[in-house]
Amino acid sequence: MRKRGVIGAEVEIRVPFFDVDSINVVWHGHYVKYLEQARCELLDALGYNYDAMRASGYVWPVIDLHLRYAQPAQFGQRLVVRAELVEWEHRLKINYLILDADSGRRLTRATSEQVAVCLRTREMQLASPSALKDAVQRQLQSRDTPA
Repeated sequence: MRKRGVIGAEVEIRVPFFDVDSINVVWHGHYVKYLEQARCELLDALGYNYDAMRASGYVWPVIDLHLRYAQPAQFGQRLVVRAELVEWEHRLKINYLILDADSGRRLTRATSEQVAVCLRTREMQLASPSALKDAVQRQLQSRDTPA
């Protein structure tokens, strides 16, 4: 069983024609951009998107990416892509699920890892900067505070 994330976000995508190959299924490389769309939604929900990362003095390159394809997505299919934050203390680790929007059937699962790199020195950080940790903490606290 994969570890569940503490914060999640999802996007819905309809597979466009230009993402499919000659047998009408999504070419494997296009799944990465679907993950990126969900990751951006998650980072926006945290209040620490790519613009905020740069403003805090860091960039976050992807250093590892794993995908497991269970079923192919096809032209016109509605997909739900879910991103869940599972680690943030020393790296940004996100788990993903790509589901068929109509049936809920799992098509793909994936994991990405990113590390903070200081813009000024270009050095990889061994711990996540406080800007990310604070953003995660604020989001967790806002969920626990009754409305």
